[in-house]
Amino acid sequence: MSMNSFGHLFRVTTWGESHGPALGATVDGCPPGVAIDESMIQHWLDKRKPGQNKFTTQRREPDQVKILSGVFEGQTTGTPVQLMIENTDQRSKDYGDIMDKFRPGHADITYWQKYGIRDYRGGGRSSARETASRVAAGGLAREAIKQIAPNVQITGYMTQIGPHKIDRDNFDWSQIEQNPFWTPDAQAAEDWATYLDDLRKSGNSVGAVVEVVARGVPSGIGAPVYAKLDTDLAAAMMSINAVKGVEIGEGMAAAELTGEANADEIFMGQNGPQYSSNHAGGILGGISTGQDLVVRFAVKPTSSILTTRKTITKSGEETEIITKGRHDPCVGIRAVPVGEAMMACVILDHLLLHRGQIGENRGRIG
Repeated sequence: MSMNSFGHLFRVTTWGESHGPALGATVDGCPPGVAIDESMIQHWLDKRKPGQNKFTTQRREPDQVKILSGVFEGQTTGTPVQLMIENTDQRSKDYGDIMDKFRPGHADITYWQKYGIRDYRGGGRSSARETASRVAAGGLAREAIKQIAPNVQITGYMTQIGPHKIDRDNFDWSQIEQNPFWTPDAQAAEDWATYLDDLRKSGNSVGAVVEVVARGVPSGIGAPVYAKLDTDLAAAMMSINAVKGVEIGEGMAAAELTGEANADEIFMGQNGPQYSSNHAGGILGGISTGQDLVVRFAVKPTSSILTTRKTITKSGEETEIITKGRHDPCVGIRAVPVGEAMMACVILDHLLLHRGQIGENRGRIG
């Protein structure tokens, strides 16, 4: 099995390579009657596309999406939706030097060991360019969510770059789209700009932490064992290129808490249950509580750097390598809209699963 698909009912299959003629997604299971056009998806792709500022790769791709099927007169038909994004600014010659060398930190060596063939032009299928397909699918998922759960709002942002974290006391939702780092802390954005510019000029890179929050998610979606909402969210985020760790709610920090501190106490409010805190990240026993869903993931530093690194060739000879080309000094920046897209796909998938099995929540409180 090739494993290029994810989702249960809302199922996304991505295809294409970094330096091929195009890439895209085939989306099956989208409900019929969802109002959609290319501009609605393009809005999200524009957040992710490269070359928007000096802190991202200077590859110039318009990332213009085309809807090839599954939409008629501005609405989804219930049949597979085919989304295509053409590649227009490939520079395959930049990768000629690595045809027979393995780049440290990249999937070159594992792809070769597994398949015995690899597309060395920009990493081929392992390139983060594949995430454009996910963002396109996520744009469609967002529009479908509006019809089923119109109060859902999905927002991603960076909380850390290298060792530098945001100050949660400065958290301001309105700041997220006001800086190139998608961060809610205006002061952090200023500090990060100087830090990353120095790294960029030296040909180095750095990792980051991205947080994605979904507000307005209804209680009851998810399942107790193998289709836990947090299981699918963790798998979705972990599948993003360069992600090396995922947390839900308090995450790893929960190990430092006592049971007293970690328990989100429950009270009865005018509109149902309310909680004193959200250490659980909006999920208990794999099922949403109605609180904010909070997912956090760590992105490793870009492996393509201008520092000489030791490696080997396909024939096993020891050598050195410098990875030329146009690369993000911090891939975490453009991972923000990708994380949002994966959150949207998972939430829609679970809304559809819930509707299919339960319809409306059966348990009443109060």
